[in-house]
Amino acid sequence: MKSTVSVQVDADVMLRLISHLKVRGGAQDVCEAVSGAVGLWLREQSQLPFDCDPASVRGYQWKSLFLPEGTEIRSWSYGEHNYARVVGDDLIHKGKSVTPNAFAQSCARSMRNAWKDLSVRRPQDKQFKMAHRLRLELAEQARQPQTIPAAKAGPADPSMALLLAALQAQLQSAPSPTPVAAPERSAQPGPPRPLTPGEGWNLPERRKFRFRLEDVAFD
Repeated sequence: MKSTVSVQVDADVMLRLISHLKVRGGAQDVCEAVSGAVGLWLREQSQLPFDCDPASVRGYQWKSLFLPEGTEIRSWSYGEHNYARVVGDDLIHKGKSVTPNAFAQSCARSMRNAWKDLSVRRPQDKQFKMAHRLRLELAEQARQPQTIPAAKAGPADPSMALLLAALQAQLQSAPSPTPVAAPERSAQPGPPRPLTPGEGWNLPERRKFRFRLEDVAFD
């Protein structure tokens, strides 16, 4: 059985989440959506340096894909590359704040699908990768079972440490199923049946009449 805990969520954020799930349709549960969002946040935080303050992390949120500050976006058109860079919380191209879709269309001078036209290189990436591939990998990670990563050396949030300790205590206190032992069978057979006649076995028959069962039942 999966253990769960209750947390407080801002009412406005919860209403926006419910509205978003309603627009998307399907049978997705609100609790599953919140759990998936927390899992995505944990994966993003695990890629940050240990001395980095999560409250000061800045970047551009492109739909479900978060681009931390310093991310480069590249577009190929008319035989040359065009670049945009995440500065603070904005995507900047030629000194102006743009959206990925506007950046792709300005470089190609036509309607383009930004997810399939742009490639992304985040600060932790060694090379550029197509945006739609990153989005597919993110969706695949969200569908996988969430696991709590092992704690690493470094400063940690006290509230998160208390939450992990509570979850670990619940898992340890859960009763484990006890295997039922099969009944042991005797390896040696029992004593042989006595064949020696007992006392009085040769006495005369005391019954005067004998009946067959079929004569009594069907007479």
